[in-house]
Amino acid sequence: MLARSKYLILVLITFILLCDTGVVLADVPKAPETLEQAEEIGKDILWGLPNAFKKPWEQALSLWKKIGDWFLKWLRIIWQKVSAFLGREVEKKKPEIKEELEKEKQELKEEVDKGAKSVWQRFKELLH
Repeated sequence: MLARSKYLILVLITFILLCDTGVVLADVPKAPETLEQAEEIGKDILWGLPNAFKKPWEQALSLWKKIGDWFLKWLRIIWQKVSAFLGREVEKKKPEIKEELEKEKQELKEEVDKGAKSVWQRFKELLH
């Protein structure tokens, strides 16, 4: 039984290939006999190219759109997870962050005061 099904599949594949080749060979155009005929065939081919590429191009665009949509969906999921994780970490460290900001603020005030005093002192020295 198994040998018979293998034989049947082989015969079917051979038949399909022969039929397909026959169809392809039947569509081969004849060579032009004059220059005008060659020009007409060339124009037909050139004007037919946009239509020939239209459907495959639309299919490719559709495929890339699906891939892009999938990628954006995946990226949103990853971003939500990262954002949630970072949000928790920020909440944990919020007191430390506030403390560090206060320290930085004090240091900047001290530096500005020192700089302002030294500029004022220089200005006084110039006047005297």
